[in-house]
Amino acid sequence: MVTITDYKTIEKENGESFNLLIVQGGLQVEKSKTTGKTYFTAKTATVSSTFDENMCKSLIGQQIDGSVKKVSAEPYEYTVPSTGEIITLSHSYQYVDESGTIVNEQVATEQVIY
Repeated sequence: MVTITDYKTIEKENGESFNLLIVQGGLQVEKSKTTGKTYFTAKTATVSSTFDENMCKSLIGQQIDGSVKKVSAEPYEYTVPSTGEIITLSHSYQYVDESGTIVNEQVATEQVIY
């Protein structure tokens, strides 16, 4: 299950706009590569929608079948918001529906949420 946690409006080059839903997967247990300590996290991804802003707002909190998975992507630069550090990533987190199909792969790699 994933939970819709927010939405984001994107403007295309031609001036049109659309809304992305931000979905968050379930609790995951990770181990820090630097300290070796265990911590909990939940991965997020974006999914395109045809919904207007009011509908997107009303969907926040709704759960849907599927999960958020880490998938390989072409390397790209990303600025870590908390430190300003620029890093190179070669993966993204994407919504995968209950059948295992990656949904909206192109937008997800362009809109990485770290």
